[in-house]
Amino acid sequence: QVQVVESGGGLVQPGGSLRLSCVASGGTFSGYSIVWFRQAPGMEREFVAHINWSSGHTFYVDSAKGRFVISRDSAKNTVFLQMNSLKPDDTAVYYCATSPSSLVIRSAGAYSYWGQGTQVTVSS
Repeated sequence: QVQVVESGGGLVQPGGSLRLSCVASGGTFSGYSIVWFRQAPGMEREFVAHINWSSGHTFYVDSAKGRFVISRDSAKNTVFLQMNSLKPDDTAVYYCATSPSSLVIRSAGAYSYWGQGTQVTVSS
């Protein structure tokens, strides 16, 4: 059974940085996508970033470009989301998800396996 578990959230001041981790297990993940979504209170779940597990190709929502970096450590089955220059609007629960497709799909419904989420709060 494929599982993903997120960690690394917390409270950070505006302009600060956080690195989220997503550990994947239960599969080989070749041909998979691993993505980060986020959900603020009262809002729909929003796509943030995508990485193709095999090629390492990445894709970002416009609001994340230039500030966030998604990367993977294949040896540790771990995907990271390095978040820099954080803003209060980045406050949300951040979720890691995966699916056995390499396509960049920005709809949450396309992903089969989800973690429990990790809270990120950007506030002074």
